Amino acid sequence: MDVREIELRRVRMPLVRPFRTAHGVEHERDVLVVRIATDGADGWAECVAQNEPTYTSEWAGGAHAVIRDFLGPLVLRAPVTADGVAARLAEVQGHPMAKAALETAVLDAELRTAGRSLASFLGATRDRVECGVAVGIANSIDALLDECAGYLAQGYRRVKLKIRPGWDVEPVAAFRKRFGSVPLQLDANGAYTLADASILGALDEFELLCIEQPLGVDDLRGHAGLARLIATPIGLDESITSARVAREAIEMQACAVVCIKPGRVGGLLEAVRVHDVCRDRRVAVWCGGMLETGLGRAANLALAALPGFTLPGDLSASDRYFDRDLTEPFVIEDGHLRVPDGPGVGAVPDRDALRDLTTAVEVLTRA
Repeated sequence: MDVREIELRRVRMPLVRPFRTAHGVEHERDVLVVRIATDGADGWAECVAQNEPTYTSEWAGGAHAVIRDFLGPLVLRAPVTADGVAARLAEVQGHPMAKAALETAVLDAELRTAGRSLASFLGATRDRVECGVAVGIANSIDALLDECAGYLAQGYRRVKLKIRPGWDVEPVAAFRKRFGSVPLQLDANGAYTLADASILGALDEFELLCIEQPLGVDDLRGHAGLARLIATPIGLDESITSARVAREAIEMQACAVVCIKPGRVGGLLEAVRVHDVCRDRRVAVWCGGMLETGLGRAANLALAALPGFTLPGDLSASDRYFDRDLTEPFVIEDGHLRVPDGPGVGAVPDRDALRDLTTAVEVLTRA
């Protein structure tokens, strides 16, 4: 694939409600959209780096800069296929989310040129994906329960609650009291330490699908120790940065469930390899969300339709986050989202939305 130019577009996406996490509150997303131009077709991708380097070390502005100054010129240097992007970019250390955006854009262009869908290419076995919803830390338990009630009324099949020290047992107990046996998992975003094992163990009685990332990102040994102290399955998210790390974590018995986010592992192709490692070892996986627009959600849905994704993911409908999406909105139907079956990722940005929401554009060409 001969990439003639790379367009880096910053898009301001207001959120329908503040998204509270263990790291703070977001009111809007600063989205980096990548478009590549080739002789066959344009390829599109969304970089999932967040507004600030609080979730990971990457952020939208940094991803823009590293693509402009380092990664983009490597892609423009000579023709490259999607399965060769990772090797081409390997001389630049780190920046998996920026690399993932470029790989996805090249793959999208390849598949559009061939008239083939991403879902078919990745090996999807379903045409729709069961949906869960992630709910941030609320101002009060009553507010949290009312928010969850709204999502369950819309048809979401699983709820994931964010927790942190001081906001854990009480809201979970309240959720169970009000909603009974609704599938529930928790996400700690690394907010606890092994010294908190007794607190985390107190959550065992609530029959959770898992506690996601209770300890620090680099603490696989601690997670393995915690797994021996509590009955609730441990899920790993931020710790899983590659198929190799997934294999090591499983062999250490540091997790019983894995969250796969393509941006975090460096791209869709590595995400499939993580899926394969987990499936071979009978470890359940789900597809995590990063507050994507429809462009990123379309790619995630194709991935989540693979056979090893046996748990509902965080792939919510467009109106969960945005009044106006960048693409045709994704709508939940009977607790599911449809997997796009058009060429490439199956979605392209709406030109009017791009025009109205864009804050900056930069185009890279060969020197």
